Amino acid sequence: MAPRNLLDLDDVSAEELVALLDRAETFHRDPSPRRALAGVPVVNLFFEPSTRTQTSFAIAEHRLGAEVVTIDPGDSSMVKGESIADTAVTLAAMGVGAIVVRHKESGFPYVLARSFPGHVVNAGDGTHAHPTQALLDLMTLRQEFGGIKGLRVAVVGDVAHSRVARSNIHGLRALGAQTILVGPPTLLPDAMAQTAVQVERDLDCVLPTVDAVMLLRIQRERLDSALVPSVAAYAEQFQLNPRRLALLREGAVVMHPGPFNRGVELTDEVLEFPGCRYVNQVANGVFARMAVLEALCA
Repeated sequence: MAPRNLLDLDDVSAEELVALLDRAETFHRDPSPRRALAGVPVVNLFFEPSTRTQTSFAIAEHRLGAEVVTIDPGDSSMVKGESIADTAVTLAAMGVGAIVVRHKESGFPYVLARSFPGHVVNAGDGTHAHPTQALLDLMTLRQEFGGIKGLRVAVVGDVAHSRVARSNIHGLRALGAQTILVGPPTLLPDAMAQTAVQVERDLDCVLPTVDAVMLLRIQRERLDSALVPSVAAYAEQFQLNPRRLALLREGAVVMHPGPFNRGVELTDEVLEFPGCRYVNQVANGVFARMAVLEALCA
């Protein structure tokens, strides 16, 4: 893998993406512990709450034999006024080989990477990027359909504020899929249409034409605002529910990065739908993150 860091999937070529997915699949077939990162200190630095991402990174690091250090930002020197550059230099001096970072500010991992001589993995920054989530999503799709090229994938919801959507658009386009973005104009501007990416407003018309539906979580602060007048208004147009599940073509799957809002972007029946792949996505997160860490650090 050429890059020193993984900050987003636009830094990764199609060939490198395939290699990462192939390696993740190897780990999926044989999840036994390895020693590829033996002796490498890896710091997990999460400025935002996380269950799936932080836990799966920790499991991935342990399975590769890394020395795992988790820092609570509230206990770090940054609360005393230390800059991110100072923190990066300090961690490097201690021999830290990689930092996995999540932050509410878009671009934070890029600032960190400029000062840290080791490897930086972006575990989600603001509304910008979430590359390992996109990798596990691509892995899940490839397991389901045998490949990505030619697939039609609908991404539904708050695309404008979604780091998951942005990274998935990069990955799907690089591997030859067509992405259909669906949502209201307040959460999905027309300007987001681009090569291999189209913008649609009518979810009912889109559902019969796609192989996969990727639902996005609606942030609670968007509800009952100018962006989303009410849960009922959003659900009427964009919620996946039993009626809309019936519109899907045979073999189509439903995905969600989690955490999900029951009764907003989906109903309970969606989670019981045989084509729901949420659990597969969570499981694949460990293997995709193992592949990234090994490629950068081993």
